[in-house]
Amino acid sequence: MRKILIAGAGQSGLQLALGLQAQGYEVTLMSQRTADEIRAGRVMSTQVLFHTALQHERDLKLNFWESQAPDIEGLGVTVAAPGSHDPGPAHRAVDWLGPLDGIAQSVDQRVKTAGWLDTFAQRGGQLVIHSAAVSDLDYFSRLYDLVLVAAGKGELVHLFDRDPARSPYNRPQRSLAVSYVHGLGPRPDGPDTGQVRLNLVPGVGELVVMPALTTSGRADILFWEGVPGGPVDAFRGIADPAEHLALTLSLMERYTPWEYGRARAVELTDAGGTLAGRYTPTVRHPVATLPSGGLVLGVGDTLVANDPVTGQGANSAAKCAASYLGSILEHGDKPFDAEWMRSAFDRFWESVGRPTTRWTNAMLAPPPAHVLALITAAAEQPEIAHRFANGFDDPSDFEDYFYEPAHTERYLSSLR
Repeated sequence: MRKILIAGAGQSGLQLALGLQAQGYEVTLMSQRTADEIRAGRVMSTQVLFHTALQHERDLKLNFWESQAPDIEGLGVTVAAPGSHDPGPAHRAVDWLGPLDGIAQSVDQRVKTAGWLDTFAQRGGQLVIHSAAVSDLDYFSRLYDLVLVAAGKGELVHLFDRDPARSPYNRPQRSLAVSYVHGLGPRPDGPDTGQVRLNLVPGVGELVVMPALTTSGRADILFWEGVPGGPVDAFRGIADPAEHLALTLSLMERYTPWEYGRARAVELTDAGGTLAGRYTPTVRHPVATLPSGGLVLGVGDTLVANDPVTGQGANSAAKCAASYLGSILEHGDKPFDAEWMRSAFDRFWESVGRPTTRWTNAMLAPPPAHVLALITAAAEQPEIAHRFANGFDDPSDFEDYFYEPAHTERYLSSLR
């Protein structure tokens, strides 16, 4: 029986551990916190999963909360009109909703990771509650056939060198502020169905609104992404959850009043229902060498940490876990050497990591004229809204019509 160690218990680490466990591998999982500590802690992300990522969970029979989480059936885009954030009534230049071919869902990672940790232990997995250090991996690398690092931050991430060719940014591109709330009303001017709303405010940032399942049941997430130095870049140093929510709503009132109108009566889901921070989008080399010479392979956002503006973090993590699971099973009893590790990452990178990173980085930059024309045209042509919305499930589709002005014009002309 092959022995595998996974350091990190988020979406990718836990999904991979449970998948390997189901195939008869002897898996040890290292987590910084117990399941109860995670449940009682602060929210960790927004984690909306689209169809493909959800299907990976279904394939492993890990979709424990699918019947409880609200279905997300569409994705809408709103663009604030130029100058609409100046004093006076704000308005929208673009507003449309694209249907999703498969439902999406968001399950609070406090619910999911805690539940999956309990499941892993109940199924006989060896769970170690310990904040893994490089010295730990150095020791364990002699005892396991394969060591994987699925830690999104901390000492272990710095084992892996930044890949400058794939990392165009050297500083954070957005400040992030999340609030989980109860009491959000329906949109008065749109269908009363579950939907993710992406509100783009040029020069200011983005407000994403989505339904979710949290520790207290059905909720909604208000997620500000602020341009550094701009008016939404204002959450640093705010420790009080009530103050965090009040600032969120104040910014909504000024910059997205169409969303603020249904948020007047919201309340935080719990004392841990807020999160703020920032990080630099980074791609890292997949293989790290330990002091003793042992090798470790990175997983998920250990290697590909994209800004959450396109909602791809948890999706990429789920897809990475599924890709690695396939690579490990196909490898059989052969050694997990550096060549295999790089090939396992390359397989994931080409199918998921590269198109997701390119699209996310493009969405962080001011939109060029051809992209604005595309988003504007989607309001009049449902085919565009449908295709754009489903690109959140498969970002590789953007390659054909999104990045190059000529490709965009050819696509729009074909619809005319």
